[in-house]
Amino acid sequence: MSEPEGRGAAWTDERGALATSEEGRRRLRSAPQASGGHSTPLLEVRDLVVHHGQLRALNAISLRVFPGEVYAIIGANGAGKSTLLRTIAGLHHPTTGSVMFDGKDVTRLRPERRATQGIAMVPEGRRLFGSLSVEENLQVGATFARPGPWTIEGVYQMFGWMRERRNQLTAQLSGGEQQTLAIGRALVANPRVLLLDELSLGLAPVVVQRIYGMLPQILAAGLTVLLVEQDVSQALRVASHIHCLLEGRTTLEGRPADVTADQVEAAYFGLAGTAMSEPEGRGAAWTEERGTSDEGRRRSEGGMGRRAGPRRRAGDTASPPGEGSEP
Repeated sequence: MSEPEGRGAAWTDERGALATSEEGRRRLRSAPQASGGHSTPLLEVRDLVVHHGQLRALNAISLRVFPGEVYAIIGANGAGKSTLLRTIAGLHHPTTGSVMFDGKDVTRLRPERRATQGIAMVPEGRRLFGSLSVEENLQVGATFARPGPWTIEGVYQMFGWMRERRNQLTAQLSGGEQQTLAIGRALVANPRVLLLDELSLGLAPVVVQRIYGMLPQILAAGLTVLLVEQDVSQALRVASHIHCLLEGRTTLEGRPADVTADQVEAAYFGLAGTAMSEPEGRGAAWTEERGTSDEGRRRSEGGMGRRAGPRRRAGDTASPPGEGSEP
């Protein structure tokens, strides 16, 4: 199968193999292409600075996400990835900077207002209501729904197992089933941009492949995806654009096909000499010269290590934000 234009790596199906079936090819052809045909970003972050108390969690972060893209934020633990998504969703207030959505400044909008504008988030840890049934969690997600194609019935059609288990308590579901339900809960809000925070966290590899195998169908419905993923190899497989954070700063950004494994590794771990060419249509590339330190090594342990496989080449083969969680 040839690689879809603008995508840095082959899409994989739920078994982790290349999508070589006729159905797989059909789904891939129907998925929107990356930003090549768009000059105006759907989502834009400008010079974002976010603090947690006295700690600066994000420092002058800027990015642009175009319609139909899968934009992946990568980085080690503590890099600021989840803080960035939560700020876009309205759950953190920036110290300075702005969040633009469809050309409008939404920096001061409450999370539920952003949901009605078309921003929905699947948070890290899923944050479902365990004492509610599957269908009741989906109904929560529809509370601030926009008009659109996604309904609870549509989610049942996409995830066949949910219909027969719609009355089952969410706490009785497996981790993979809960993650799928969290995605369905976000979809029924009919977002234009879907924020996915650490989809693979704590899940078996086969479950991760199955969940990521849903992305072509989600994209085919017209959604744009901004995802946070600590597993670099997984991010490179599915993303049309990657953006690496280290200690709240941007160290690398560009298309997976335009960056090398050494550049990704240097940006991820904060090694000196990080550099990349300017991505077409993106402006100057974000790079940072950072020395190797004991602290950098310590923070990177458990980052790319077992999960990421950074030396693979790029071409190798919720409910509305702000919705509470149950203790």
